[in-house]
Amino acid sequence: MTVTLLSIFRRREGMSHDEFVEYYETFHARIGEKVLAGYTSAYRRRFTTPLAHEAGPSDPDVVMEIEFPDEETMQAFFASIANDAETAEMIRVDEDKLFDRDSMKVYRIDERVSEMPPVG
Repeated sequence: MTVTLLSIFRRREGMSHDEFVEYYETFHARIGEKVLAGYTSAYRRRFTTPLAHEAGPSDPDVVMEIEFPDEETMQAFFASIANDAETAEMIRVDEDKLFDRDSMKVYRIDERVSEMPPVG
């Protein structure tokens, strides 16, 4: 059974949304791809744009999803990071360049999908 983690992040103070997206996709996502390789079936970044208001200080800038094929693979990934201080430090240092660490939230998703009639 697939295990999905959903993370909600805001950019660090002093960084524009465009700078945030550029840095994330140019640098941070490459780190994610490297360390997640062999463990995950999907690594998605969904950058947000408010529709009905201007972005406020509590609005997220990105919703990130990581899908693991099963619980065992997810646990193996976290064990690999816990046992590799150099990689864990590399991730922490890069997160400090990008995220408001106090706002970081991570959730395990229990998904339900409704069958919908065709559009049109």
